Amino acid sequence: MIGISKLYCGTVEASDPLRYGRASGELPSHLLQFSADKKPVVVWNTTSRCNLKCRHCYAATGPGATELSTQQGFGLIDDLSEFGAPVILFSGGEPTIRPDLPQLIDYAVKRGRRAVISTNGTLIDRDMAAELADMGLSYIGISLDGLQATNDLFRGVDGAFDQALTGIYNAQHAGIKVGLRFTINRSNYQEIPGIFELMQREGVMRICYYHLVYTGRGSELIASDLDHRQTRATVDTIIDETAQMHARGFKAEVLTVDNHADGPYLYLRMLKEGNPRAAEVLELLRMNGGNSSGHGIGCVSWNGDVSPDQFWRQHVLGNVTNKPFSEIWTDQNDEFLMRLKNKREHVQGRCQACRWLDVCGGNFRARAEAVSGNVWGEDPACYLTDEEISAQV
Repeated sequence: MIGISKLYCGTVEASDPLRYGRASGELPSHLLQFSADKKPVVVWNTTSRCNLKCRHCYAATGPGATELSTQQGFGLIDDLSEFGAPVILFSGGEPTIRPDLPQLIDYAVKRGRRAVISTNGTLIDRDMAAELADMGLSYIGISLDGLQATNDLFRGVDGAFDQALTGIYNAQHAGIKVGLRFTINRSNYQEIPGIFELMQREGVMRICYYHLVYTGRGSELIASDLDHRQTRATVDTIIDETAQMHARGFKAEVLTVDNHADGPYLYLRMLKEGNPRAAEVLELLRMNGGNSSGHGIGCVSWNGDVSPDQFWRQHVLGNVTNKPFSEIWTDQNDEFLMRLKNKREHVQGRCQACRWLDVCGGNFRARAEAVSGNVWGEDPACYLTDEEISAQV
């Protein structure tokens, strides 16, 4: 994640994570990405079931898949708590379909974990929102992939936009912090200014703009991804809209996700603008470290399979019904996992020679593999020019 508001608007300074010794167990949630001892944020896809048919679903969800039981879920949470995973992100499919979701959240909170959910928001009525708030849920990320017509087309169900807005209102009314999740593609990138307007109108204080990853149903959308010129223009739009929003006094958090070229691009833009904070931003980007698949983020599927991140389900590291997540995640005999934890030594092509390798971490390996079949090849979505990545710049 690249914190556009944190970095460009100066809402976080390099001294902030240093004040906590960059220790993940001590850092508040908004500074976790700068920890020096990253323990994984764990995405738990609690179910494969979903009420929508989203074109880009990385999980390619559907009915009938085996799911961890409530008791198995408690065991997973116990292990993650003892391991020190700071956040459990309950996802799906659509996690609110699971009737025991409030129990699982309650258990995670009582075990000292920060519990958040990723949802399409369409099923969050007032009663559910109140119950989730009572359980201590910290945050709800609700997916919107455009304004009304675009979102409903992308989600495959008419009315999904209005239902999600109702879910946002119900969660906010219950006192739960709400953010938006927006996956960028050619059919919706021009609506980003409208999404910023919606945020301010609805009082939504956080948004994550996700670059498209070619896995699950998203593997069929490669032709729908932005080209490099469009990506650069879109990142500029996000930066500009964020700055304008903050100048108006609406201090929402804005992040981009899953293309770590955004970090160097932001820094180079600040240098070009003569921004006096550029050097400090570079220090924060190096603390962030770029892509953290297999290191700072991990995934547990509905059946207990563990993968390096939620987009890489074909790389199964183990299953929590056979071995605890903590043991799977630290297995030094797993050569692939150990290479991921030190991926900068293994990336190839432009990545290997890039001056920003310590900032971007080799970008997104799942996307590289999807296009070339080579896990360690170049990420085709890197839009930095040869001049920008040259050590001579």
